[in-house]
Amino acid sequence: MAKALVGTSGWAYASWKPRFYPPEVKAAGFLRHYAGRLRTVEVNYTFNRLPSAKNIADWSAATPPDFVFALKASQRITHLDRLRHPADTLPPFWEKVAPLGERLGPVLFQTPPWLKRDDDLLASFIAELPSDRRCVLEVRDPSWYVRETYEILALRNVALCHADGERAPSPLETLGMTADLVYLRLRDERGYNEAVLASWAARCAGLIASGKDVYAYFRHDDDGSNGLAAERLVTLLAALLSSSA
Repeated sequence: MAKALVGTSGWAYASWKPRFYPPEVKAAGFLRHYAGRLRTVEVNYTFNRLPSAKNIADWSAATPPDFVFALKASQRITHLDRLRHPADTLPPFWEKVAPLGERLGPVLFQTPPWLKRDDDLLASFIAELPSDRRCVLEVRDPSWYVRETYEILALRNVALCHADGERAPSPLETLGMTADLVYLRLRDERGYNEAVLASWAARCAGLIASGKDVYAYFRHDDDGSNGLAAERLVTLLAALLSSSA
């Protein structure tokens, strides 16, 4: 059965006390506490710096075996080389993150907002992606949102990210169109009230019913409200899925 994993973009936020983290939890214990409440996290740290062996060991020690880390790919791949030379830029990244083992979830390749549609570039890039990894592409220029892009992504089961609240999110109808997973970045700075969360829960439940795994990550806000929103979305989704079982 398809599944849903919901979390936030990062966890290391002292400002999330006391709304999400209790006052007594020290910074070193944030991830362990987080992993006791949510089953996945999106790591943006890996965009700026490849993780060290110690990073991987610390993350693994603080989380249960079924916890999932979704990683943002290195800026070397997406912003400096802009998807060119993937045979050179991809292997160092995969080598560094491989020790996560079963904890390694989808990898998000987020292109710069000024990168416009280029079918040949996209095809040559995804041809180098490993078939045994779940990969996601977030493009931020509307020129990409055409049938040709979707067909190229579908050839290698690469998901098209939907970034709610951003300047140019992918069309909602593309959710689940290109891969066996759905990847949502819930970034609206206005926050997510009960009605909006219920709407997302219904949409995600439908995608799960169609056989798509759903990964959803709320933006890192100032006070931890989005951590609570992530937990609420988990609860709403569980209720919908149990009622339809």
